Amino acid sequence: QVQLVESGGGLVQPGGSLRLSCVASGSFVSINTMGWYRQSPGKQRDLVAVITSGGSPNFADSVKGRFTISRDNAKNLVDLQMDNLKPEDTALYSCYMVIYRLGYLRNYWGQGTQVTVST
Repeated sequence: QVQLVESGGGLVQPGGSLRLSCVASGSFVSINTMGWYRQSPGKQRDLVAVITSGGSPNFADSVKGRFTISRDNAKNLVDLQMDNLKPEDTALYSCYMVIYRLGYLRNYWGQGTQVTVST
């Protein structure tokens, strides 16, 4: 089995920063793409940022220049550094990883961590 656990969410004022982390545990061969999605109440889940196995990042236009994504392959971990946060960044943030296990590549998801940007 594979489990993804996020941490680092919380309440922050506009202009503040938060760092989210997601670590994978369990039995698997390797991790391909890692990334983060977010979903606000009543809205669809949107991609925030992804990073390939080679370390190439890609970001949603709404977070470019404010968010940074990084990964530590030795620790099976992906981080999302969020700076200059805005109220519209408020959402449930979920990490995902494309993991090679038992001969297949599959998507795995964490439970999510809430980020609230408010005064």
